[in-house]
Amino acid sequence: MTDTAHYAIRGGVQGRERLRVLARVMHASSTSLFDRIGVSSGQACLDVGCGGGDVALELARRVGPRGRVVGVDIDETKLRIARDEAAQQGMRHVEFREVDIRESSVSPPFDLVYARFLLTHLRDPGAAVAALYDHVRPGGAIAVEDIDCSGHFTYPESRAFDRYLELYCATVGRRGGDPNIGPRLPALLMEAGFEDVGAAVAQPIGTTGEAKLMNPLTMENIADAVIADGLATREEIDELVRELYELAADPTTVAGTPRVVQAWGRRPAR
Repeated sequence: MTDTAHYAIRGGVQGRERLRVLARVMHASSTSLFDRIGVSSGQACLDVGCGGGDVALELARRVGPRGRVVGVDIDETKLRIARDEAAQQGMRHVEFREVDIRESSVSPPFDLVYARFLLTHLRDPGAAVAALYDHVRPGGAIAVEDIDCSGHFTYPESRAFDRYLELYCATVGRRGGDPNIGPRLPALLMEAGFEDVGAAVAQPIGTTGEAKLMNPLTMENIADAVIADGLATREEIDELVRELYELAADPTTVAGTPRVVQAWGRRPAR
C-alpha cells in the first residue's frame, strides 16, 4: 500500500519541514532510548515510517560505516529528500526505500527495528508489530515511540489548544488511528512475542523553544484532512493557527508535545 490518503498529517515537502522541527524536539529523548538499548558500531538497523530520515541518519552515525541502516516509508517525496541529505552527509551505509512493511519484507534481519509516531496512524497496529517482529533477528531489539494525546496540555488552559486537540484526535480517529496509543505499546510488543519489554515516558515541553511550535505546525499540517472531513472551515483553522503561534511566542505559557510513550523489547534468542 503506497496510498498516503489515510494519513492525517500532510506529506511531501511541506510535511518534511514539520518533521525537521519534530526531529530536533525529540532528539534528546530518542537518543536516550538508543543509549538504553545499546545501539552500537556495526549493527544493522531498520527505521520504519522513517519520513525524512532524521532518525535513520542518527542511527547511521551510531552504527558507523561497518553497520547498515535502512529507512522505509510510503511517502516517496520525503524519501527522495532523505536520499539527497544522506548523500550530502556522505552516509553511504544508509538507504531509503518506498516500502509498506505490512505488505513487503526488508531483508536481512536487523539488530534493531525502530518506529516513531507510526502505529498511532494504523488501523491494525498489532498486525504491524507482528510484521516488525519478523524483521528482528533472534536476540535483537525493537523500540517504538508513540503519542498519548490524553496527556497533552498547555498552561494556562487555551481554548485554541483544546479545539486543535479535538480536531487532531477526531481526524486521526476517522482514519482508523488511535491518538492515545502510547500506553498500549508494551502490550502490543508482548502480544507479538517480544520479551524483556520495558517502557518510559518522554514529553518535551517548555516556555520557549521549538517544542512549543509543534502545536501550530501540526494544526497547519492536518488542515487539509480536517477540511476534507468537514470538521472545521479554513477560516477557523487559520484563526486557530494564529492563536497557537501566539501561545508559543508567549514566554509565560507552557506548551509542547503530547505525552510520548517509549517501549522496547527483545526477540527471543531461540
